[in-house]
Amino acid sequence: MTATSREAALMAARAADAKKATDIVVQEVGPLLGVTDYFVIVTAANNRQVDAIIDEVEEKLRTECGLKPEGRELASDGSWSLLDYGDLVVHVFQPQTREYYRLETLWNEAQMLDLSEEEGFENLEYGERIAKLLASHA
Repeated sequence: MTATSREAALMAARAADAKKATDIVVQEVGPLLGVTDYFVIVTAANNRQVDAIIDEVEEKLRTECGLKPEGRELASDGSWSLLDYGDLVVHVFQPQTREYYRLETLWNEAQMLDLSEEEGFENLEYGERIAKLLASHA
């Protein structure tokens, strides 16, 4: 299957949701950045969950979309990991690291997809800061 970057971003977000990621945000950053179309930014509770989410996203995008990451980065302390697919970049943060970088606010003008309107999400859970951010983009 050849997926659009939007479809791949939603697939990555669903995979993260399946592994109980929280604060899942999908931003369309292409018009602002030009180097990638979408950011998927999620929170994981600990190192093991960061790894589980990254593995699930990589597996789903490989089997469902035929995509392999062009790059994979991991913080030495396990607090953050990234999969770079070119048109899509998936960021998985532990809570303190996500709060520190606030990546989703750097491109605040970027459109955010409303995942509650998309199929296949079962565990959407948002903290106060991300819930307010999403509400301001609705």
